[in-house]
Amino acid sequence: MNTSYTAIVSHELNLKESQVQAVAALLAQGATIPFIARYRKEATQSLDEIAVIAIRDRLNQLEELNNRKGTILKSLEEHGHLTEALKISVLTAQTQSEVEDIYFPFRPKRRTRATLAREKGLEPLALMIFEQNGINPLDKALSFLSTEKEVTTIEDALSGARDVLAEKISEDRDARSRLRHLFLTKGFITSRVSPKKEAEGSKYQDYFDWKEPVGTVPSHRLLAMRRGEREDILNISISPDVTESLKILEDLFVKGSGDDSEQVRLAVHDSYKRLLARSIETEIRLATKEKADEAAIRIFAQNLRQLLLAPPLGPRPVMAIDPGFRTGCKIVCLDGQGKLLHHDTIYPHLPAKASAAGQIVEYLCRQYEIKAIAVGNGTAGRETEVFLKGLKLPHDLHVVMVNESGASVYSASEVARREFPDLDLTVRGAVSIGRRLMDPLSELVKIDPKAIGVGQYQHDVDQTALKKALDDVVISCVNAVGVDVNRASVELLTYISGLGPQLAGNIVAYRNENGAFCSREELKSVSRLGPKAFEQSAGFLRITGGANPLDASAVHPESYGIVETMAKDFNCSISDLMIMPAMQKSIELTKYVTDTVRMPTLKDIMAELAKPGRDPRNQFEACAYDSGIEKIDDLQPGMKLSGVITNVTAFGAFVDIGVHQDGLVHISEISNQFIKDPMQIVKIQQKVQVTVLAVDPKRKRISLSMKKVSEKQERK
Repeated sequence: MNTSYTAIVSHELNLKESQVQAVAALLAQGATIPFIARYRKEATQSLDEIAVIAIRDRLNQLEELNNRKGTILKSLEEHGHLTEALKISVLTAQTQSEVEDIYFPFRPKRRTRATLAREKGLEPLALMIFEQNGINPLDKALSFLSTEKEVTTIEDALSGARDVLAEKISEDRDARSRLRHLFLTKGFITSRVSPKKEAEGSKYQDYFDWKEPVGTVPSHRLLAMRRGEREDILNISISPDVTESLKILEDLFVKGSGDDSEQVRLAVHDSYKRLLARSIETEIRLATKEKADEAAIRIFAQNLRQLLLAPPLGPRPVMAIDPGFRTGCKIVCLDGQGKLLHHDTIYPHLPAKASAAGQIVEYLCRQYEIKAIAVGNGTAGRETEVFLKGLKLPHDLHVVMVNESGASVYSASEVARREFPDLDLTVRGAVSIGRRLMDPLSELVKIDPKAIGVGQYQHDVDQTALKKALDDVVISCVNAVGVDVNRASVELLTYISGLGPQLAGNIVAYRNENGAFCSREELKSVSRLGPKAFEQSAGFLRITGGANPLDASAVHPESYGIVETMAKDFNCSISDLMIMPAMQKSIELTKYVTDTVRMPTLKDIMAELAKPGRDPRNQFEACAYDSGIEKIDDLQPGMKLSGVITNVTAFGAFVDIGVHQDGLVHISEISNQFIKDPMQIVKIQQKVQVTVLAVDPKRKRISLSMKKVSEKQERK
């Protein structure tokens, strides 16, 4: 790693250089983000995952910039352009745009009007004019006339000279930098509907005649306009005031008022219109797209985290139903570990078969001691919920609507085919619905996060950046919760620190062949799971019921000796120490501080002794929808309803109110106070009370409000 990077990163992120150096060194050694944040607090001085990720990403960016500099220097040298001054300029450039501006004049380019003018010998004339020493351009142009070179008139010569100047101006670093700043700070993005596209592009009608500052356009609007442009519905342009742009260029290049300066002025105008405006607009398009991508990816990642860490029902027998009208409802029964015990098809929405369907459900609930029924929230979901609540079911049996987004993706996946090779896709989907009620995290890791439907324009953003961010979130969530190594699927184990698909598969294969793991130490017997992988993964893998109670906690095996010493000091066993809070409180942690183990690790150990293997997720709480409200036609403005947040975007939150179509709470309706970010107030899976503002059945749009109304306003 380039040592200069640490100073840059520490300054930018307001961290100590020693912290950045420690993270960089650990990353270079193959340590993962969760391991660094959880088990190397002494080295990083207690940096959390967010800080460690920020350091990693910025170091990678600087490395990419350095690699780009190397590529450019090599190209300059190969083409004979490299000078010592140019080399210094490249090496000292701080940003990607600076580097590209330096390289811009020397980039291999196609033949241009300026190229042709140079071939006709007109570059000397251009340079004389550019000096603006009071020469007469007409007189100087006479000596450049040549029938052989097709420069037959004075205007031919001056036009060619201006072409050379226009290109020279367009490649000027200062000019490009100033225009780039103007575009970003005072430019406008304008959207117009393409001719004769109004009818087929109705979903973009808000942008048929739209204009706003490019510097403040929200990510969702920019991505929406870009999608409309890609579908040939919209035409987008980005530009500042032309007069102001030309003034910047004239101030830079026009030095007088003579005839030679007038030629330069003409070249400036041509350069802006033909070259600079388009080039800078392209750069701004890329820059704003990158910024919009970052915002959209951040929102997607935050939503995904909340969804993955949604409260689990836990290991209880569950019935799950994938609802349908004509084709019936696929019904499955799962035991407390998610194992499929029974599957069937019932037809509760066909009058002739509804009674039999009810009898089947009641029988299966008794037969398998079902504690909850998970119902997919898609087509016929609310109707199925109403049907179930009309049956004679145990009073403590919950009927829970479950977001089924992505269940169909899972059912057709290789994972599902491998797990249930002989089952129909719809049965697999029902199993997924049931399991995601029991443990959302364990089930959702089997699905591509993009298929879960909790983002905005996720298919329009940079897919590499999106995957990287979402992988970080999944890895963070899985390791934060920890995994029971004797129950976890290959897919879940894959995300554990230090493992990956190969080692995850090897763990399951070892488990299948030798039975349940009895200790963390036994993990070392797994094929190819070496010391490094053990170090990185062991603290996140739980083994309950083993000989060593610490194996069920987040205490890392490297710290077992500390706990053993504590227990020895109190003349008790580790098990006794873990169940006696009074004894834990009397421990003087300073006695156990060493050169490598300090207070951060000791405090984490004590937290684990108090609640070994604690689950950071909240307790499960079912949400009940309002009765009698099952479809969009049942809604009326003014209704107050219960709902669940299903998605949060930059412009608001979508709420499931039980009518098969989520309603939108616009950001302006989320709170009585002004907010810039909906995530200040709401999150995925949050239970909320909303008021219906407007309903548009034809466009399937529901406008909702979460604003609280005072008693005085209600009386009015």
